[in-house]
Amino acid sequence: MANIGIYGGTFNPPHIGHIRAACCAVSALGLQKLLLIPDRIAPHKEMPAGSPTPLQRLEMVRLCAGDDPYLEVTDMELKRDGPSYTYQTVQALKEQYPDDSLYLLIGTDMFLTFRQWKNAEYLWNNVTLGVFYRGQKDEVVAIARHKEEMEALGAKIVLIENPVVDISSTQLRRMLVMDCAGQFLTCEVEEYIRANKLYGTGENYHGLSMERLESVVTELLDPKRVKHVLGCRDTAIALAKHWGADETDAARAALLHDITKALDGKLQLTLCREYGIILDTFFTKNPKTLHALTGSLVAARIFGENEAVVSAIRSHTTGKAAMNTLEKIIYVADYMEPNRDFPGVEELRKLAFTDLDGAMKLGLEMTLTLLEKQGSEISPESREALAYLNKSL
Repeated sequence: MANIGIYGGTFNPPHIGHIRAACCAVSALGLQKLLLIPDRIAPHKEMPAGSPTPLQRLEMVRLCAGDDPYLEVTDMELKRDGPSYTYQTVQALKEQYPDDSLYLLIGTDMFLTFRQWKNAEYLWNNVTLGVFYRGQKDEVVAIARHKEEMEALGAKIVLIENPVVDISSTQLRRMLVMDCAGQFLTCEVEEYIRANKLYGTGENYHGLSMERLESVVTELLDPKRVKHVLGCRDTAIALAKHWGADETDAARAALLHDITKALDGKLQLTLCREYGIILDTFFTKNPKTLHALTGSLVAARIFGENEAVVSAIRSHTTGKAAMNTLEKIIYVADYMEPNRDFPGVEELRKLAFTDLDGAMKLGLEMTLTLLEKQGSEISPESREALAYLNKSL
């Protein structure tokens, strides 16, 4: 009797996190074989527009698995029509391996919603669930509670602590466009992606029309941030028209100002390393503040924007001394666009069209006051910006 692992998913794209988790499961569960099974149509989520074909995903999984003797890639779900339901895969594997023990590998999120799966009871009666977890306190508590509930129903569950590769496939697709995903992919998979121009890697993003730029940007943003960015764009255009700045530059800077915001602090640092940027102490200690810098880098390198746009993006969060009109417009537009709602925003909106420096000063003062109350470190650039305005006003 052998222990056979089942590890399915979209693998869009497969990355080193998948392989490290697979190797961890082989060791923890004493598996003689681990089947990697790309799905045809994921039943729980839609594939993003422009995703590779199922056969391309299958080939990438094969490349990612390499020659590991414990890993076997199968196209069994690709041969079925319709959604790739796991219970059907388990039924087929029980016929293929009637005398062996099957282990279904899933992550925390999937485990916590497992009872909502199609024919979930069949699954927990016919496989042992191998649940990957990362060891975070809240996660461990939630898993332990759910494990107890499911074991009471007859489920067999083994928890597998997973070496954390803190990247999701969604984040990885963003980073491929931004040309900073290399450390999360095997060389073979990265070469395949670029050779086949997958995930937008073959597109030239320089000089995009305004309509196309908006489309590309909204695909790269966290969906919850799209309203803010479009509101900032409209506000920046109105301010540019009022203060005599370049409206096109204002619109493009506003569209791109949060282009890297969806990347967490660790991934912001990864982008800087990939771009060869040496950071000062403030940024390394406060990586969540990095999106203005990384956004400006992506605007220049990937989108080919001019220096005026790049500089306005770079200073839109902290400000800086001696800002020009466009830089002030992007800072203020980000602060007061129509979706913002906080004490003082209406005063800021009035000032923005009567006293741009006054609006800048108010925004900086509110930010510094909030950070001081929170006990957070304040950027030297923000202090310099406020000092410059106090001196000049």
